[in-house]
Order: sequence, then structure tokens, then C-alpha cells
Amino acid sequence: MVRPFRFGVNMITPSTGDAWRKKCRKAEDLGYDVILVPDHLGMPAPFPSVIAAAEATERPRVGTFVLNAGFWNPALLAREVATTDALTGGRFELGLGTGYVQAEHDTAGLPWGTPGERVSHLRRTVEELDRLLASVDHQPQPAQKPRPPLVIGGNGDRMLELTAQHADIAAFSGARRVPDGSPLQMSALTADELDERVATYHRFAAGRAEPAELNFLGQLVAVTDDPRAAVRPLLEYVPGLSEDEALALPHFLVGSVRDIADQVRGQRERFGFSYLTILEPYFEAFGPVIEELRGE
Repeated sequence: MVRPFRFGVNMITPSTGDAWRKKCRKAEDLGYDVILVPDHLGMPAPFPSVIAAAEATERPRVGTFVLNAGFWNPALLAREVATTDALTGGRFELGLGTGYVQAEHDTAGLPWGTPGERVSHLRRTVEELDRLLASVDHQPQPAQKPRPPLVIGGNGDRMLELTAQHADIAAFSGARRVPDGSPLQMSALTADELDERVATYHRFAAGRAEPAELNFLGQLVAVTDDPRAAVRPLLEYVPGLSEDEALALPHFLVGSVRDIADQVRGQRERFGFSYLTILEPYFEAFGPVIEELRGE
């Protein structure tokens, strides 16, 4: 089954109300299907931001990409999700992950835990949200039944198993944090490694009644006739890779508009990624690519 493309933008920069509404309307004009907000300290607060995005626009859905489950109590989160879904007229998509920045937990005075403990907390959160939001006794009620579409982001085996069991949208990243590295330093997944992660997800999802939509996060967009120059400044963040190897990474979208459109088509054919999320700094540069791919 080949799904039509959807495109999301992850808005990461705090703004005044007028500036926020302006850039959300710009995203709508460029053809984005979803306006998303992450869950990091120093970035916009997710729930008021997505409500403001929905009020400023008419067509796009809105969502979190993705909430740090360690920040949230499931009962309080269920209230936020249901209220946001109601206030956005059923346009909300809920994205959840374990979180990956210990410093944010330390600043918030929240426990960090081992990777296994964070995945277990996420599982409890997902299961409790499913229970609460499906209950006719829960107030407030979400607009979408039994709950808004659920996105789970993560590449590890336990995360992929959880995603296969519960998520409507499986979100993959082509990069992971380097242990003890800087917040920007990445350990990149090659295309072959990403193949293996997607195949692992499909093994876990073999018993699903309906397949999930597959999402991928693009980390860089550079519309250029000099791709090597575009990736050269990023080599320090992907240690050990040459320029050619960096250009072959799935999450670097570099080249002409037609080249990038072909790359996106190729990723849908190879990995099944029909839903692509672009980071805010690149959302205007990616606009012509959306135009090239619209309707496919």
C-alpha cells in the first residue's frame, strides 16, 4: 500500500502571538499538512502553541512532535489532550516519546531513569491514556474517538515494539544522540541501518489489523547546486563520515528541488516513509519540494 505524501513542520522557535500566527499561516500557504511543536525546555510550550496554530489556520492538522513522557502525569496529560483536541476541532495528533535530554529533567527536578525505565514509563502513559480517553466517563471528552491519532517516535527495539502495538503513526529518526556528546552531536543511521530498524518495526507489527503511517524526520534541507558545500559544516556533528557518506544519509535532503523530490520519493519506495517532518529552520526552503510532490 503506497500512502500519499503528508508533510509536517516542527516549530521550535518561541515567538510572540502575531509572529507565531504569521509563520503558521506561512506553513499553510506552503502546503504543509501538519503544524507540530516539540517538548523541550527553551522551546514553545506545546499545548497552547498548537491551539494557537489551529486558530491561525484552516486546513493543517496540529500536533506534538513529540512530548517528553517523563514530563507528564498520565491523568493530567489526558486532560490536556482531550481539551486540545476539542479546542482544535479534532485536528490534533498526539506525539509521544521517552525524552532524550537528561539536563532538561535535571532542570525540571524530575527523575531521569535508565533507558528501560523511561520506555516503561512511556508504555504506562500510553496504556493509561488509551484507557482514560476511551472512557465515556472521562471529562473533558476528545473530539476524535476513541482518542486523537497517536505518534510514537523512537528507534530502539522496545520502542518499536511499543509503537507497533499502540501507535497510528510510527516516527523514525535518522540520527541518535552521541552518549556524553554535545546536544547537537549525532550518531547517524545509514540507509542500511535505517532499513534494519524499519524491518524490525514491521516484524513487531505483523499482527496489526491496519498498517501504521510511517514518518521520518529530516534534519537538514539545502536547496543548492553545491551539495558538498552544504554538508561540509555539518561533518563535525556526524563524526567519521566523509562528504559523500554524509550526502548519502537519509535525513540530509540536499540538492536541487527536483533532486530532493526524487530523494523523498525514493525513501517512500525503500522505507515506506510517506509522512515527512521538516524542522522549522528549513520549512520555507522545503516549500518548493512540497509543490513538486503535491498530489503524489
